[in-house]
Amino acid sequence: MPLYIIATPIGNLDDITFRGVETLKNVDIILAEDTRHSKKLLNHYDIDTPMQAFHEHNESAKTAGIVAQLLAGKNIALISDAGTPLISDPGYVLVSEAKKADVKVSPIPGASAIISALSASGIASDHFSFVGFLPTKQVARLKTIQSNAHLDKTIVFYESPKRILICANDLLQVLGDERIVCFAKEISKSFETIKTDTLPNLIEYLTEDENHQKGEFVILISGFGKNNKVDTEVQLDKILPILLTEMGASKAAKLAAKIIGIDKKYCYQRAIEY
Repeated sequence: MPLYIIATPIGNLDDITFRGVETLKNVDIILAEDTRHSKKLLNHYDIDTPMQAFHEHNESAKTAGIVAQLLAGKNIALISDAGTPLISDPGYVLVSEAKKADVKVSPIPGASAIISALSASGIASDHFSFVGFLPTKQVARLKTIQSNAHLDKTIVFYESPKRILICANDLLQVLGDERIVCFAKEISKSFETIKTDTLPNLIEYLTEDENHQKGEFVILISGFGKNNKVDTEVQLDKILPILLTEMGASKAAKLAAKIIGIDKKYCYQRAIEY
């Protein structure tokens, strides 16, 4: 029988499809990331289907047994705490093993923080890349930001309230003060905020009131513009030939990336083309 992947509300409990509610009522088991959290949703819609905890700490251990139940004819639904399962949430191992066992996996679409933020950000949504959560360590975080800084598509990632201000300053360090960025938080909730601006203005917003740092954030970075790309190419064309007369391609690329503030791999590729 099918494994249903059901999107649940990211804030407002009314943001779930009729089909999602009906499926949750009719399956044999609901796998929930946090059963206490999901109980609020189930109570809201008078759903009394049994729940089992299914999260990152027990996914590997429980997957084989769940697949066996599916093969035995059980109808099972997977939900996360909020939004679409598997998007920075558990479920990949289960879905992968279910498909290997020829179990039908049926998605029931609904809320997604990424798509919701994109739709209301005012930043290009036709070409984007989702990074997930940025690394917690600053060096790794800066490296990730830098590796995406020159891309000509919108970059989307999540950040927690306890790191949002530090992250914003790291973004400013790498991207400069002209790149347009969107901070979206509390989507569909009472204090929904979607601010699209330059990083200095967004940092000012975060620091003027500590409450502005509360909530889970979706951050969207506008793609590297054509004019910026031209300026960068001009700078590289000036700097790289000089550096290459004094050092190897690897060292020259590393130094050029640090001077200009772009990805080292991109600089290295340009360096070996000379």
